[in-house]
Amino acid sequence: MDKTSLTELAEKSLAEARDTNSGRSAHTVHGGHASTLRQTVVALVGGRRLDEHESPGEATLYVLAGRVRLTSGEDGQEAGAGDLVVIPDARHALEALEDSVVLLTVAKLA
Repeated sequence: MDKTSLTELAEKSLAEARDTNSGRSAHTVHGGHASTLRQTVVALVGGRRLDEHESPGEATLYVLAGRVRLTSGEDGQEAGAGDLVVIPDARHALEALEDSVVLLTVAKLA
C-alpha cells in the first residue's frame, strides 16, 4: 500500500513551477499512460495557463491550493482550494488566477 502527502507534493510542485520558465510542473501520483485511471498533481504560477486541449477520458479537477479558472468555449468556472470541478467532455483550458496546485484525475475508457 502506497501513501502520498498531497500537501507536501503540492508545496514541492509549486516551488518547482516557480523555478521554471514555463511556470508549471506536474507529477503523476497514480497510474500512467497505459492505465485506465491516472492522477496528476499540476502546479501553475499565477497568470500561467494550460492552453486549450482535449481530455482522453472522464476527468475531474480538485483544487489543492490557490484559485483557477477552467474554460470551455464560452463557459467558464472559477474554483478555489477544496473545490472539485468536473471537466467537460470538450476542448478546455485552465488558467491559474494565483499560484495554484490541482489534482487532475482522468479515467480513460478501456
